[in-house]
Amino acid sequence: MKTGFEMQRGYRPQIFAHRGASAQYPEHTRAAYLQALADGADGVECDVHLTRDEQVVLLHDPTLERTSNGAGAVSAFTLEELRRLDFASWKGADIPPEYGRLEEQLLTLDELLDLLADAGRPVRLALELKHPSPFGLRLEERVLELLMRRGWDPESSVLGSVSVGFMSFDPDAVDYLAATVGEEHLCMLMDRGDPESLGSLGDYSPLACHAVARIVRRAAAQGEKLITQRRAGVAGPGVDWVLAHEHTVARWIAEGVTLRVWTVDEPGHVELMRHLGVQQITTNRPADVRRQLLGV
Repeated sequence: MKTGFEMQRGYRPQIFAHRGASAQYPEHTRAAYLQALADGADGVECDVHLTRDEQVVLLHDPTLERTSNGAGAVSAFTLEELRRLDFASWKGADIPPEYGRLEEQLLTLDELLDLLADAGRPVRLALELKHPSPFGLRLEERVLELLMRRGWDPESSVLGSVSVGFMSFDPDAVDYLAATVGEEHLCMLMDRGDPESLGSLGDYSPLACHAVARIVRRAAAQGEKLITQRRAGVAGPGVDWVLAHEHTVARWIAEGVTLRVWTVDEPGHVELMRHLGVQQITTNRPADVRRQLLGV
């Protein structure tokens, strides 16, 4: 079987900036997204949670400790309370004045959409809905309400110059969105599901890590069914999953499934994704990956 690369000489995957240009600036901040746009990324990726007053904010973790000077669950704070925290200094990067003041670095989904609309060119948005959420599927409802209010078209999933895609590791979330959003705009995220791949659980007991790994594996199996059934037209595996399932990746691409692989930072992995014919890659280093793919 020929790879997508062999069938389409000279093509390159689309580049999504993972949480913005997050190798350079603090993830999910105004600076990270403005830099990603300046770097020429085809799209950006973000994670969303709800605040206590049900505002959609851009944060990866359900808690505040890692990326701010606050503590506790995101869901326990109102947006106004979160605005008082520092979400940028932990990175130790100097943010240029044109990328906003320190207190402007936390972004809502509304604010990110404004930044993308001001880019002056078409931009793709890969929006990850984080679960488990204390709000359940209310998270999805609030996101859809926000987009509809701004004039988003569910059929094309376009909002002005921004093409919106949705993704989650939670099959229930993807299945819920499938009632409103076309399969080509839905991405089922997948991980290996072994304890070693769950680095963020390093503080948990081995028993807890194995329990979470079982949940991830079960979700991945359900997710594969959603892809096979075409409830989700985009598969979102991690690099390690791709390395372990290259034949499945090749089959999916041959069958018309779009692959959006995360997080592709290493030059060797970038070349492998291009060789396999992966259509979209998510990276913390959009400028470096773009230079590699374009040969400049």
